[in-house]
Amino acid sequence: MTAGVAVSSDPRSRADGLGWVTRAVFGDERIALTVNGPPPPGHRAAARYAIVPSLTRARFLLPLGAPSATAASLLAYNALRPWKVRAVRAALGVLARVGAMDLVPFPRLTVSLPDEVAADEVLLAGQLGTALGGPVVYAACGVRPPDSNHKPTLQLFAPDGRALGYAKIGWNGATRALVTAEAAALRELAAATRTPDHPATPRLLAETAASGQTVALVEPLPPAVRGVAAGAPPRIAALLAVARRGSPPEPPRPLAGSPFLLRLTVEAERAAAGAPVGARAVAAVAALARRHGGTAVEFGHWHGDWVPWNLGVHAGRLVAWDWEHSGPGVPLGFDLAHDAFQRALVFRGAPAAAAALAVDAHLDRYGAELGLGPAARGLVADAYLLEMWLRVWRLADAGAGWNVALHPALLDVIEKRTSD
Repeated sequence: MTAGVAVSSDPRSRADGLGWVTRAVFGDERIALTVNGPPPPGHRAAARYAIVPSLTRARFLLPLGAPSATAASLLAYNALRPWKVRAVRAALGVLARVGAMDLVPFPRLTVSLPDEVAADEVLLAGQLGTALGGPVVYAACGVRPPDSNHKPTLQLFAPDGRALGYAKIGWNGATRALVTAEAAALRELAAATRTPDHPATPRLLAETAASGQTVALVEPLPPAVRGVAAGAPPRIAALLAVARRGSPPEPPRPLAGSPFLLRLTVEAERAAAGAPVGARAVAAVAALARRHGGTAVEFGHWHGDWVPWNLGVHAGRLVAWDWEHSGPGVPLGFDLAHDAFQRALVFRGAPAAAAALAVDAHLDRYGAELGLGPAARGLVADAYLLEMWLRVWRLADAGAGWNVALHPALLDVIEKRTSD
């Protein structure tokens, strides 16, 4: 398997994605990590992983020790992944299912503990297993380049391959806030009255905070969920259901004097107090109020990241996940605007100015189905773009750094639009 391969030092010392992820997942100093080698003296092996495909190009930590769990780590939710990824995972999944992973010479990561230390005391997977009722769990984890806005996520499986949940790890100010926000949103959704058009959502199973981390354990998606096509038209009934949460439509009210405009004003002033560029946001909010203050719109909730890769279909019903940007009190149509903006930005690689034009086109095409007239569509587009810049600022202020695709380009776009 790994004969003749040199033993590597603790991967937590690395500056790449593997180092970053292992520091987040195995942060307790009592945990020892070795690559292609045995546990150090006085330690016992608590878990083993294959590093896929290599140390220098690590993309996945694949749990070993239970063939069904290893196979499930590769095959679960494969329909949501790009076809090239599906093909590779399917081939590896066949090997894992028959217990033949030793035929593939991936580096092996051994996680070991001092003989006197219990796994559920220091290992995150052990603690989450206890939260799930005490089962032995196997945790798979994707590896990405270091990103202060990204949350390492553990996919948890039982030894027989059953999916048990997803654990999202908030490890800095920005990601802790996102994990906390999603946990709150899932709790609220579980208690809310929802119409049949509202998308199904995973339940929050547990939330923990320790050693500088915030972890949300979320119910697994339905095994047979299928992705939404990138070019699929928006599901207007679902957007309305998310906005209204089972309540009757709110009567439209002017932007001027709304809690939404007050929040934008307060956030822009906070941005101005912390960074010189924030003064431009204050001016942009004032311009938004001058331009659209008299326009009335319905306000409601939004998902906050309504994009094809956060949506699926199961048994004919829409499923939505990743609610970390969800919130109340925004103009109806924000999710529709976000869908267009992110499709342009991510799928087509469009710059911020072109993505903003995609928002206008999407609202012009579908806004009437949400009850938005021309004036309301203009308000929604301009307010959404300002909301997005303030999100970029919030993340930067919390330690995630500036999103270079949106700053300062998006602020430039906003100023041009609101000055026309």
